[in-house]
Order: sequence, then C-alpha cells, then structure tokens
Amino acid sequence: MMKAGWKKWSAAGASVLLSLTVAAGCSSSSPPKQEANQKEGQEPAKLQTLTYWVALSSNVAATLKSFGDMTVYKELEKQTGVHVNFQHPPVGQEKDQFNLMITGKDLPDVIEYGWTGYPGGPEKAIKDKKIMKLNDIIDKDAPNLKKILDANPDWKKQVTTDEGSIYGFPFLRGDDYLLVSKGIALRKDWLDKLHLKMPETIDDWNKTLTAIKNSDLNGNGKPDEIPLLINVGDMGGPVAFLGSFGVNYDFYQVDGKVKYGPIQPEYKQFLTVMNKWYKEGLLDPDFAVTDSKLKDAKVTGNQLFATVMSTGSGIGNYTSLVKNNIPGFKLVAAPFPVVNAGDKKLWSARTYNFSGGVAAAISTSNKNPEATAKWLDYAYSDEGKMLFNFGVEGVSYNMVNGYPTFTDDIMNPKDMSVAQAMARHVRANFNGPFVEDKRYMEQYAALPEQKDSIKIWSEPSDERKLPPVTPTSDESSQFASIMNDVNTYKDEMFNKFIMGAEPLDNFDKYVKTIESMGIEDAVKIEQAALERYNNR
Repeated sequence: MMKAGWKKWSAAGASVLLSLTVAAGCSSSSPPKQEANQKEGQEPAKLQTLTYWVALSSNVAATLKSFGDMTVYKELEKQTGVHVNFQHPPVGQEKDQFNLMITGKDLPDVIEYGWTGYPGGPEKAIKDKKIMKLNDIIDKDAPNLKKILDANPDWKKQVTTDEGSIYGFPFLRGDDYLLVSKGIALRKDWLDKLHLKMPETIDDWNKTLTAIKNSDLNGNGKPDEIPLLINVGDMGGPVAFLGSFGVNYDFYQVDGKVKYGPIQPEYKQFLTVMNKWYKEGLLDPDFAVTDSKLKDAKVTGNQLFATVMSTGSGIGNYTSLVKNNIPGFKLVAAPFPVVNAGDKKLWSARTYNFSGGVAAAISTSNKNPEATAKWLDYAYSDEGKMLFNFGVEGVSYNMVNGYPTFTDDIMNPKDMSVAQAMARHVRANFNGPFVEDKRYMEQYAALPEQKDSIKIWSEPSDERKLPPVTPTSDESSQFASIMNDVNTYKDEMFNKFIMGAEPLDNFDKYVKTIESMGIEDAVKIEQAALERYNNR
C-alpha cells in the first residue's frame, strides 16, 4: 500500500526521483542558489542525504537511539531513497544545544524546533539568515501542505508571522479533539479509601491534601505520602491552580486588552496559597528540583496523590507501568479547581492547532531546499499522514473495517508502555512536521479514565488565552531584552515566595521591580501583536 501511495504522490508532482532532484551549490551562510553549479540542460543532482537536527523524544529514547531507527523513517528512506542523518541533542539539554548549534555557520539541512523560542522569534531567525522564508517554496514545491493551509485559513494564520513569512513545515493538530491532553490527575483509589469527594474548590483541595498527608495510604508505616507535586514547568503554567485565580504566568488578554499575569493581585493570591501549602507539607518540598524522572519515581513508587500529567504519557503510561505492582491503583482527571463554587473555569492547557512554533525549518546551509521541501511535503499527503500517524500496514497497524487499528505490539506491549511502543514506529504521540490524526488518540486514550480526562480538561473556556502572536523583527530585540530580565527575576522570585525565602509582604516591591524593567513596554508590544494577529 505504501509503495502505491508513494507512486501516486510522485505522479502528482512529476516522478519521485525527478521531484527529489535539484541543483547543488550555494554558500553555507546565505540562501542557496540551487542553479549555481547546474549547467543548462544538465539534469540536477539527486537528493540522497539530509542532515536533520531534532530533539529526541523521551518515549523514543526509552528504546531507540535515533529517529532513524523508527519504522516511519525506515519506510520513508525505502520509498524516497533519501537517507537522513539525524542529529539529536542529549535529552534534557535541547535548548542549550540548540543555542550552541544555531550560532554555527554550517547548519544542518533541516532544523526542527519550537521557533517561537528563538531569541526574537521566527522572523528574526529568517532575518539572521539562519532559516529560509518558505512561502515561495511551499507554493511551488509543497503542494500537499499548500492544499491543507489553503483549506484551513485559521491554521495558515497561525503558521504565518505578522510579516507574512512561513518559516517551517508545521506540526498541526488535525482535530479539536487533539487540543487538550493535559491537566491535574489524582489517585481516585486514595480518595475512595478516605471517603472523600472529588475536590472542586481551593478549599476542597486544602482539606483533601491535608487528609492525604495525615493518612498512611500506601500502608508502609512511613509518613512518606506526597499530597501534591507540581514541578516548576507546570507550576508556572495556567494548568495547576494559577489559572483558578484567572491569570497565567505570562501575557493574557481580557476582552482584547493584554495583561501580564505575574504582576496582578490575583497572582499574589495564588502565591499565598502555594506558600501555605508548602509550609504545611501539602506541596512537595522538592517541587523546584523534581524533574520528569523523579516525578515518575514518585508516582510509580506509590507515594504521590496528585500532580499534572497528560492523557497518554501520564494516565495511560503510569497505569500500564504499575498495574501489577500497586493493587487498586487508579488515576483519574480532576476538574480544574475554582476559588469559589460556581466560578467560571477560565484556563486549561488547551493548545492551538499549531502551537509553540514547532516546525521543520530549512536552514540557509541547505544546498537543495526545493528537493528538501518535496521530501518534507510527503508527510502532508494522504499516504504520508498514514505513515506518520500509524506506520506501516501489517507492521504497526491493520485496516479493520476501514479504520487503521494499531497492532497488539503497540496496544499490549511487553516490557514497555503503550507510549514507548507507539514511539518505536510513529510520531503520532509526540509532535513533528505532519498533521496529527484524531484516530491515533482514540486508541492511545484507550482507558475510560483517559477518555474522561479529555472531556474534563476541555471544560474551561480559555477565553483569556492569547493566540500565537509574534513580535515584528524590529520589536523582537526590545521585547527579548525586556523579557530576558523579567523572566529571570520572575522565576527566581516565584520559588522564593512559595518557599518563604521572600516574604509575600514584599510583593508590591517585586511588582515595581518588574515595572522598572520595562514590562509596560512589553505589554504594548504584545498588544500590537494581538491586534496584528486579529487583522491577519
């Protein structure tokens, strides 16, 4: 089937080989001129290899060394004849390694990254001549992606900068069902043992966490239960309790007016609750230093009651890992808490179809950008979508009554989780340059608790969430300069306020310090960016 699909794709854009051939030759630091070394009438050089920089997903790293070992890329090489030399930064060092790599002159051909994290944003990366503006290339050499963007103007609006640039082949969530997959989850079996109802308000949570702390629910005779763990990354987002107060850890909007969350009075209310819970031992005292591996150990070690996690690699993964070790273990999603019963739920972890600027960009060192675009474009064809979401028929899935059904090797794996088994074959359960298919999640979230989590975590309105706005290249330097200082200070004070190293009585002084760093100018830049986005 895949070969037939590839032939169909290649026929649509000339032949595969011809469509993956372009002239060679360009400098390593400027946009390539593909015809430089090609003489008139001479057939262009065939694309045979690519270098591709991308972070290695932890679920892939659990069993494989490289994306090149995955079924999806083995099949892609078989079909196209293009060998990809993947370059993966060490897990946990992605940002530092990106910053080091991007300063070089000889860049990898393709760089997959969350480009809104580039200093100054993706438009600045183009202006810095690190990556190429792809509008013309996509129009000419990526018919599948062009067709998708033309059919979905809101997606095109999200992948385009205010200056009209498309900077990469994007990761697109192809259905609203895929936009929410993260929230607070807790041990329902521990709630049941204490005859407690699901907490809904901040007061409910206070009473529940206190009861958990005072009970030996894991039965080992030690007071080692951890009522609540929210690590730094999740603590700062709108997901866990901060959103209950109507603000977030960054910029947000109220009726079209941009505000900055960490200087609002509601933010102080949140810090006051977290400081109280920290002092009372309800919040994990190690929250500031707990990484994902330590968090995994606390969940699977039968110590942790509640934390932030995702539907797949959280509820599904943990349930699978401990099902034979912890009798009665049951994780369920908790509704987003509110301050007062009946309050409107404003914040969740809902994302956009295109979120975080995650895209495979073509670097200015790439000597064959058109052929690379054709190679990347395959993922957006019907056949490519099947390959990237479900793998190879007969290997990772079978068609059952017209529905791509994952094999038992994925859904009932031995010695690994479903998330890890899936990641051996496809990129469906983590991001990449393709359109994510709803049917993957319908199977990935196989447990009733997982299906419920999507419904429960989708309840908030998210009306205060900013769309994916981007500053202009002129604004980006000023914005980056302000926010580098603000973010460093804000993160430092966040921990100090919660741990009590800085009295909350000094909150007004903290706000004035951030104001002195120029936050109002940054708010104006975001306001202008929001208005430009709304007018795109």
